[in-house]
Amino acid sequence: MAGNKRKTPDINASSQADIAFLLLVFFLVATTMNTDKGISRVLPPIPPEDVKVEDQKQKERNVLLVFVNGAGQLMVGDEMTDIRQLKDKAKEFILNVNDEEDKPEKEDKEIDMPDGSKWVYTTSKGVISLQTTRDTNYETYIQVQNELTRVFSEIRQDVSMQKFGKSFDELNEDERKVITTAVQQKISEAEPRKAIKK
Repeated sequence: MAGNKRKTPDINASSQADIAFLLLVFFLVATTMNTDKGISRVLPPIPPEDVKVEDQKQKERNVLLVFVNGAGQLMVGDEMTDIRQLKDKAKEFILNVNDEEDKPEKEDKEIDMPDGSKWVYTTSKGVISLQTTRDTNYETYIQVQNELTRVFSEIRQDVSMQKFGKSFDELNEDERKVITTAVQQKISEAEPRKAIKK
């Protein structure tokens, strides 16, 4: 007596490749990718073609040079400085409270207020120029960037309290625009220097 063998049916796998492809496309379209955010900096506008190069250059008194070398040493202006003193020195330079001749010039800027009125704020022409060497440690570079950013954050906080009576974080979008127009973050980065080998 012959055994009653059942033949198992074959599964048609021809459409599985299509299904896998459709799933792949679905996940590519539906998922979001995390994007790395860089350090926020406002670049200066492109100067008009009819302006001479000499007129574009900042006066020396308006520029504070901050230099970081490969050993992590910090020079502000022409003197060696500890990173813990950087914020205070840079803030003192930008504000130029006593109108010293070796610190930045100031100019009156007319700013549009949310209610349609005008506000005249005396703003600094000071720019902080950060320069590094190619072998500067990335961690040190970020620490210096953070300290320089804190300078402008603190000035914005002070101006916000004086003008609106509340902290910068509590301002609405229109009020924030007023303060950021008055206190612009002016940090310039020069091309890194080559490290000098002895």
